[in-house]
Amino acid sequence: MTQETTKCGVVAVLGAPNAGKSTLVNQLVGQKVAITSAKAQTTRARMMGIALHGDTQMILVDTPGIFAPKRRLDRAMVSAAWEGAEAADALLLLVDPLKQRRHELEPLLEQIAARPERKILVLNKVDRAKKEPLLALAQELTGKVEFETVYFVSALTGDGVDEMKDALAAMMPEGAWMYPEDQVSDASERLLATEITREQLYQQLHEELPYDSAVRPEKYIQRKDGSVEIHQQIVVMRDNQRMIVLGKGGSRIKAIGQAAREELSELLGQKVHLFLHVKTDERWSEDKEMFEEMGLDWKS
Repeated sequence: MTQETTKCGVVAVLGAPNAGKSTLVNQLVGQKVAITSAKAQTTRARMMGIALHGDTQMILVDTPGIFAPKRRLDRAMVSAAWEGAEAADALLLLVDPLKQRRHELEPLLEQIAARPERKILVLNKVDRAKKEPLLALAQELTGKVEFETVYFVSALTGDGVDEMKDALAAMMPEGAWMYPEDQVSDASERLLATEITREQLYQQLHEELPYDSAVRPEKYIQRKDGSVEIHQQIVVMRDNQRMIVLGKGGSRIKAIGQAAREELSELLGQKVHLFLHVKTDERWSEDKEMFEEMGLDWKS
């Protein structure tokens, strides 16, 4: 493709925590690049997805949910979210009409109202929301912010996503593609592997384990037989959390490891040997190195 015929741009995907941003990014890309979980604030680093649409490449910045930051980790996540929006050719605000999280949505509306980027409003979960309240919500939000268009989608089923993708592609400026055609994410395989394990940690322990855990990459070795050996450390804040992650006789960590290994094998297209161990560190969320591993700014 010549530079004259291609378009390339950045779309920042914004929304309150748990609005369905990662699920939407995965739909737009056509495969899994961002982890999804029922736990709010799952996305920590500014994971990108790369979506193709004809001659257009869209870099999707899947920002951490913007919320009122309390801890250093929270501040770093919010800072990363706004950084993701700064270089964007379009801002996409995703709203969950079922649980609107007004305390987080209102400040977000105020902040994007003044921004110069072109804005799209996307109301998610149309497969579950009632039509009248949905239309009323759309009318209310467009009265507060100048959105170019409003789309009603289901990030989960893909309903309405194609039309929205058409509109986004039309907004992108002309230019050469930033990434090769077959690349779907800028996340290294090493980081992606920790995200997959973290997703399993949340899915299998969402009731028992609070948001006080992290997964750190330790070793990533390509073996001569074509398989890959991955070593990771699961970090929790308290000893009782460590016991929860391990499970009786190590049963829980074994299940987490097995599910993560199967998904990684499929994603990477090679056999995976995954080794997990659990460490207690009550101060991990203040660890500068840990922030850097997650692609966050420690100084936030």
